[in-house]
Amino acid sequence: MSSTTREAVAGFLFISPWIVGFVVFTLGAMVYSLVISFSHYNLANNRIRPAGWSNYANLFEDPKVAVSLKNTLFYAVMAVPLEVVVALALALLLNRVGRGAGAFRTIFYLPKMTPAVATASVFLLLLNGNTGAVNSFLAVFGIEGPQWLIDPAWVKPSIVLMTLWGVSGTMVIFLAALKNVPRELYEVAELDGAGAVRRFRNVTLPMISSAVFFNVLVLTIAAFQIFDQAYLLFWRDQNNASPDASLFYGVYIYIQAFREFDLGFASAMAWLLFVIILGISLVQVRVGNRFVYYEGEH
Repeated sequence: MSSTTREAVAGFLFISPWIVGFVVFTLGAMVYSLVISFSHYNLANNRIRPAGWSNYANLFEDPKVAVSLKNTLFYAVMAVPLEVVVALALALLLNRVGRGAGAFRTIFYLPKMTPAVATASVFLLLLNGNTGAVNSFLAVFGIEGPQWLIDPAWVKPSIVLMTLWGVSGTMVIFLAALKNVPRELYEVAELDGAGAVRRFRNVTLPMISSAVFFNVLVLTIAAFQIFDQAYLLFWRDQNNASPDASLFYGVYIYIQAFREFDLGFASAMAWLLFVIILGISLVQVRVGNRFVYYEGEH
């Protein structure tokens, strides 16, 4: 056995636990969900009846599917750019910190480690329309804060605010990219008389464009799968004052699967989401590659 073959075998042995886990818990579950999406599967009595394409036809007949998709798309368009801008701004600030940089990075990353339930509990208090800290702060400047968790117009912005709380994961990726930008490029730009804004536009952004592209792609996929924030803020109990405004696609899949016990229809919804995310991702890859700078290609 050649050394190359031995290295390949060793590599596969090291990653075999991941391969087994992926096949059993991800690929196997996907195949099973595809199979039951063509059936009427009632989880309450564990009865399965063939359904043909009826579950997929019902996707276009159920008005709540359209509502949940619209809410999810609206959230993604709002949240992804904000997450990118906030994460990049924080990374730029941390990149300028000299002494104590490690401590600041740890502090900025701590919100990412907070459990989702604890974060939701905090934001339920912060965004309370009557006694919340956010509206109390706005009142100091004479601004009457909205009913974040009740007014349908402010439901999605409130979820975006909760999402921004955990933006530090994206920030770390940007920070790593910023650390890899050659200092010589900034020195040359300064010699040419470029100011801070011009250096950022002509040096920083092109050099970290691959990180920007990666974060936009990952954040878009995550935005279309939003569940935790919406469920914990609005659907954990039965006192949801804005059921239509807070009905996201992932939440509606959960409702169909574990409240209505219609696993067949829920699986069809999941596969529609998979197709939508795949299509958007392919478009992003095709468009993004035109603007991304890859050092090895130049």
